[in-house]
Amino acid sequence: MNRYASVIKIIRPHQWIKNAFVFLPMFFGGSLTDTADITASAITFVAFCFAASAIYCFNDIFDVEADRRHPVKCHRPIASGAVSTQQAYVLMGLMLGLAAGSIGLLPSHKADVGLIIAGYVALNIAYCARLKDYAIIDVCTVAFGFVLRIIAGGVATEVVPSRWLVLMTFLLTLFLSFAKRRDDVLRMQQTGEPPRKNTSRYNLTFINQAITITAAVTLVCYILYTVSPEVTGRLHNDYIYLTTIFVIIGLLRYIQIAVVDEKSGDPTKVMLHDRFTQLVVAAWILTFLFIIYLN
Repeated sequence: MNRYASVIKIIRPHQWIKNAFVFLPMFFGGSLTDTADITASAITFVAFCFAASAIYCFNDIFDVEADRRHPVKCHRPIASGAVSTQQAYVLMGLMLGLAAGSIGLLPSHKADVGLIIAGYVALNIAYCARLKDYAIIDVCTVAFGFVLRIIAGGVATEVVPSRWLVLMTFLLTLFLSFAKRRDDVLRMQQTGEPPRKNTSRYNLTFINQAITITAAVTLVCYILYTVSPEVTGRLHNDYIYLTTIFVIIGLLRYIQIAVVDEKSGDPTKVMLHDRFTQLVVAAWILTFLFIIYLN
């Protein structure tokens, strides 16, 4: 593996799609046609991408010994020796510097967005170093990281995210995190070795129930959002509830991938490669675009 490919593998650019959550306050706030808000959201997105890549560097540095014993993770650049620990620290510092530089480009609220991203970095360092070892706390920490993305996007654009948006973000990412842990449990059953320290605190019965509960609560929360007088009044549309169809289909499809196909280990890969999921998400976005901007 050449040096360039190793660097790309460490910073994981394919995972940057997760940071698209920063655009949601602008999207749901009806300011998708506002150039200033688009610029602020885009800059915040880039800053989060660099910050997340810095965390990936730290994770691979911190887990290097465990990765070397793992049948798959042993091929990671640091674990395989393609990139030294010192080089990884330099790369991490560079990513943090680029994140800080990106924040400096914001037209306003630089300090507030910077503080949120700094909190995100601190939270994820704690996650890599300790929190990921504790069952339930680990998935809640991951979900809260997405809430911070929503908050940062709202601060950057001066669009206050509704309580519904914050709740749905937390619940949806909690659902995805439990589905991801399901793959870990299956791998533990096959190999006899837990992929993570906390995997032994999960089993299929618990994970299946957790997935069902979080999916159900997410759906209920979304339905309440679509019929909320606050939302229908702000968007001047009583037909938002129709978008629930795509949410139900999307949740069922992901449960099918997790339970039937047993391939829910990486939500990003599912989103990037599963055509059915892509079509559902695209239909949901187009429907909302029509309701908010074209109706």
